[in-house]
Amino acid sequence: MAFIEIQRDEQSTNIHIQHKHLYLAIGIIVLFIAVGGGYFGYKYYLAHFYDSSTAKSELQDFNPPAPPSDIKKQIQQIEKQATVQPNNQIATSSSKINSATVSAIPLTGTISATLRVPIIMYHYVEYVQDKNDKLRIPLDTTPYTLENEIQTLIAAGYNFITNNDLADALDGKTNLPANPILLTFDDGYRDFYTDAYPILKKYHVRATNYVIAGFLNRPNHLLTNQLQEISNDGLVEIGAHTVNHVWLKGLPLKTVSDEVFQSREILEQLIHKPVTSFAYPFGAFDDQTLQVVKDAGFRSAVSTLPGVNQDQVNRFYMFRLRPGGRTGQDFLNYIKQN
Repeated sequence: MAFIEIQRDEQSTNIHIQHKHLYLAIGIIVLFIAVGGGYFGYKYYLAHFYDSSTAKSELQDFNPPAPPSDIKKQIQQIEKQATVQPNNQIATSSSKINSATVSAIPLTGTISATLRVPIIMYHYVEYVQDKNDKLRIPLDTTPYTLENEIQTLIAAGYNFITNNDLADALDGKTNLPANPILLTFDDGYRDFYTDAYPILKKYHVRATNYVIAGFLNRPNHLLTNQLQEISNDGLVEIGAHTVNHVWLKGLPLKTVSDEVFQSREILEQLIHKPVTSFAYPFGAFDDQTLQVVKDAGFRSAVSTLPGVNQDQVNRFYMFRLRPGGRTGQDFLNYIKQN
């Protein structure tokens, strides 16, 4: 009897151990399924629903990263040349730029001219419904305000150009009109099509829209057919804003190259036009990023560094201004700053 009881105990123990192993295996399988499902779910969310502008990092635009040390020196050089060199004319609101003033100079050469061209930076253009949306509201300009600003600029004699026009002027290929100004819209939001674009068409205002190539057709972003309609109309230039709206500063060279080169390729395949201008997400760039943008064939790029003077030296990190809801004379005074 004792022998039988020992056998029963051993069988019970074996069964118990087998059950423990089975439970452990099931637990591991469930864990793998949960982790794998979470990972692929997150990747799906990023690919189809993620909107970088609702991330706090987008607000970094308000406090852009400091430019690299050598870029600081170039900015100081621009200011010094514009101040001390009488032959390096600054285009003011009452002057017309001559082609001789903007003769083409290699990017590494001396400054040919400093062109005073305010570049205004917008993101959302809509009436934000959620008044507690602390992330979207700071980036928003209401359609009423945008129209008011455009009316103010027209009445003050400003002429609207695109980044491609500015690049042509820097290369000595064309003269800019008196009082040039450039409106730029970042991220390719759908409200550009529904709210901003109708205003631009109403006043026949030219502008540049920097589109995140990989975000097309996502909620809140432009649909492909909307992008193509805007491009075909010819009023708005399409610029590139990377594929996935990533912080380019400090990233591996391959990642930066993929984001920059592919953004241009994707957009050009869709609109069947050259894409020649680039905008750095979050205003983040470094020497490596600048070189990649040049190598990708872009003619110019814009930063979030504040200023109004554009030159051959800073043509790949051109200065921009946030309107900040200003209208009327307050807006005019703001863009007349140095």
